[in-house]
Amino acid sequence: MRAFILALAAASAIVLPAKAENVTVAVTAIVEHPALDAARDGVKAALAEAGYKEGENLKFLYESAQGNPGTAAQIARQFVGDAPNVIVPISTPSAQAVVAATRDIPVVFTAVSDPVGAQLIKSMEKPGGNVTGLSDMLPVGEHLALIKEISPNAKSIGFIYNSAEANSASTLALLKAEAEKAGLKVVESVATKSAEVQGATRALVGKADVIYVPTDNTIVSAFEAAAGVASEAKIPLYAADTDSVARGAVAALGFNYFDVGKQTGAVVVRILKGEKPGDIDATVAVGTDLVINKKIAEKVGVTFPESVTKRATKVID
Repeated sequence: MRAFILALAAASAIVLPAKAENVTVAVTAIVEHPALDAARDGVKAALAEAGYKEGENLKFLYESAQGNPGTAAQIARQFVGDAPNVIVPISTPSAQAVVAATRDIPVVFTAVSDPVGAQLIKSMEKPGGNVTGLSDMLPVGEHLALIKEISPNAKSIGFIYNSAEANSASTLALLKAEAEKAGLKVVESVATKSAEVQGATRALVGKADVIYVPTDNTIVSAFEAAAGVASEAKIPLYAADTDSVARGAVAALGFNYFDVGKQTGAVVVRILKGEKPGDIDATVAVGTDLVINKKIAEKVGVTFPESVTKRATKVID
C-alpha cells in the first residue's frame, strides 16, 4: 500500500505544471526624483512582462538613500544581507555603494553616465565579475547644438553640479570639450547638497547667458529652486533630464527613464533566467526625447524656432 501511495505521488509530481520560481529583486536609488522613480517603475514593468509579478512570484524591495551617500552604503549592506537574486542600484552613488558591498550577488546598475570612470566595471564589453548594467551617457554635443539653436546669441553657459558625483565630473569634461567647439565659455557653480542649489544658481546670474543642468541627482532633486532663480533672472535653463521640463526648464533632450528602466529590467530577467552578469555587455540606453516648455520659454524671452517645435516629442504649453 505504501509503495502504491509513493508511486501515485511521483506520478502526480510529473503531471502537475512546474510552479514559477519565486525571486527577490532589490532596487535602490540615491534620491527620489521623477527620472529615478520612472527608472524604478520601468524595471518593475519589465519584470511583470516577463512573468515576475509582485505579490505572486516576485518580492520587490525598494529603498531611497535620501541624497545621503552614507545611507546608500547602509542600504547596500542591508540588501547584501537580504541576499536577493539581483540588486539594481539607480544612479552612480548608489551603484558605487552596492558594488563595494558585494562581489557575489548579481548587480545591474542603471542611470549611470560613466560606469567605467566610476570604477563599477573595467569595460563595457563582457565586464566580468558580478556587475553589468545600463549607462545614460549624455549626448552633450547634441545638447549644446540644441541650446545654440534655441539661444543663438549665448556666449556663456552656466553648469550647476555636485562635484562629488562622478557622473557630473565626466559630463563637465565632455561639456568643456564640446563648448570650446561651439564657441561657448563654461561657468561652473557647485552645490554639494540640495539646499545649496538655489544659491549655486544665483551665483550664475550676470555670469552666464544660459544655464545647463546635467543628470546630477543633487541638482535635479531640487530643480524647482534652480528654475525659480533662472526664471526670475530671465536666463534660459536647459536640462539633460526630460522630466525636468515640466518643473521649469525651457527644453531638454534626454532619455525617457521609464524606457531606460524597462531596458534595465530586461537585463535583470536575463540574469534571473540563468545568464551571468559578467557575460552580458554593459550598454548605453537607447532612445532620446525632445521636450519643450512654451510657458517657461515665454517667461524668459525665448522663441522656439520651427525646426525645434517640429522635432519635439512633447510640448508643454
